Amino acid sequence: MNLVRQTSIYFVANVASAAFGLLNVVIFTRLLSTADYGVYVLGSGYAAVLAALLYTWIKQVIMREEAKGDGPDMRGTILLGFLATLLLFPLIYVGASLFTDVDKLAILGTLAFTVASGFFELGQDLVRARLLALRYMVATITRAVLVSGFGIAAVLGGGGGHTLLLSSAAAYLMSAGLTLRSVWVGTRLKLRDKDLGPLFVWGFPLTISISMLSLSTSVDRFIIAGLLGTGAAGQYGASVDLVRQALIIPAISASAAFMPIAVRFLANDGAAAARAHLEECLELLVGVVLPSAIGFALVSGHVADLVLGPDYRAVARIVMPAASIAVIFQIIVQQYVHISFLLANRNAFYLINTVATLAFGAIASAVLTHVFGVGGAAWGRVATDVFGLLNAGVLAAIAFPMPAPIGRIARVCGATAAMAVVVVGLDHLVVTDRPIVLALLIPAGAVTYLAACWVLDVASLRGKLRSVLSRLSGLRRQRA
Repeated sequence: MNLVRQTSIYFVANVASAAFGLLNVVIFTRLLSTADYGVYVLGSGYAAVLAALLYTWIKQVIMREEAKGDGPDMRGTILLGFLATLLLFPLIYVGASLFTDVDKLAILGTLAFTVASGFFELGQDLVRARLLALRYMVATITRAVLVSGFGIAAVLGGGGGHTLLLSSAAAYLMSAGLTLRSVWVGTRLKLRDKDLGPLFVWGFPLTISISMLSLSTSVDRFIIAGLLGTGAAGQYGASVDLVRQALIIPAISASAAFMPIAVRFLANDGAAAARAHLEECLELLVGVVLPSAIGFALVSGHVADLVLGPDYRAVARIVMPAASIAVIFQIIVQQYVHISFLLANRNAFYLINTVATLAFGAIASAVLTHVFGVGGAAWGRVATDVFGLLNAGVLAAIAFPMPAPIGRIARVCGATAAMAVVVVGLDHLVVTDRPIVLALLIPAGAVTYLAACWVLDVASLRGKLRSVLSRLSGLRRQRA
C-alpha cells in the first residue's frame, strides 16, 4: 500500500477520533466544573507520562522489528513485557496514596486509564507496523465513539473527573478487543524469554527520553495546578486539548506511515532512497500542519466562544493562539526530526533532546506562569517547542541528516500566507453571529489554500490530480 493511500486511511481514522474528542470538550466543559475537569486533565496527563515510562521500549521493538516485515515474530516478547509492567501498578497505587494528597479514586482512575490505553496502543502499533491501515481505522473510530459514549453516561450519572477517567479506561479495553484476533491470536508466550532483558536495555534510553518528552508536554498544566489551582489547570487544559484535537491528531495521521516506510527503504534500498522518501514526507507534513495551525490561531477566538463552556472561554482566547503556533514546532520534531534517531539507532539522542527541552520548558513555564498567569504558560510552550526543534535539528545532523527541501517548504508557506490574508480580511469585514462567521472563514481559507497549492504545485498536486483523473477516465472506458 503506497504512502498516499496509507496516509488517507490514517487521516480518516484520526479525523473521526478528533471529531469525537471535540465533542467531548464541548460536552464536558459544560457538564463539569473547572475543578472536576482539572482532575481529568491532570489524571490523563499523569497517565500519559506513566504509559510512556512503562511501554515505550515495547513500542520501539514493534517499530524496529515488526515493521521490517521479514523478521522473527516478536509478539510473545511484546505481550510478556506488557504483563510484567502490571506487577508495578499495586506499588504505584500504594505510593501515590501514601505520599500525595490526591483522591484515591482519582489515582485508581489514572492507573486504570494507563493500563487500558497502553494495551490498546500496543495493538494499534502492531497493526500499523504491518501496514494494516483499515483495521487501525476501525479500532480507532470505535475507541473514539466508546470514550465519548461511556464518558457522557458517567458524567450524567453524577460522576466527576475520576469517573471520567474510569469510563475512558473501559472504552479503551473494549476497543482493544477488536484487534485481539488480528494481532494477538497465535502469540507464543514464554515466561523465560531470553530476548526480553536485552530489548529492555536496548530501549531504555528511548523510554526515558519519551517519558520526559511526555512530561514536557504536560509540565505546564502541572505547574499551573501547583501555582494557580486545579480549576485553572482545567481551564488551561481544555484550551490546549481543543487545539490538540483539532491539529495534532490530523497531523499525526498524516505522518503515521512515515516511519515504517522509511525503515523499509533504509533496510532494502539504502540511505538515498530513504531521504527521497523523507523529502516527500516533510512536504506533506508541513503542508498539513502549517495551514491548519495558522488558520486555527486566526479563528481561535470564535472557536472558543462556540465550543467551550462559559467558564472556560476567557482563558481560551488567551491560550489557543499560542498553543496553535506551538503545535507547528512540536509536530515537526516528534513526527519528522525524531525519525533520524531511530534510523541511526541513536536512542541516546532522544534522551539528550528531551532532557534539554524539558529543563528549558519547566523553567520557562514556571517563570512565565508566575509573572503572567495562564497566558505566560502558553507562550512558554511556544518558546519550549522552538528550542526543542533547534536542539533536535543539531542532533539529527550528527545522527542521520534529514532532508530539508527549502523550495518545497517555501511553496507551502506561500500558500499558507495567501490563506491567512483571506481569513483575516474576511474576519474584519464580516459582522455576524460566530457560527456563521466560522462557516464563512473556514471554507474560504480552505479553498484559498487549495487553490494556492494548485498554483504553486505543492506536493506535486497537479500531477497527482491528473493521475487520479486519468485512472477514473480509464475505469469509465472499461465499464463502457
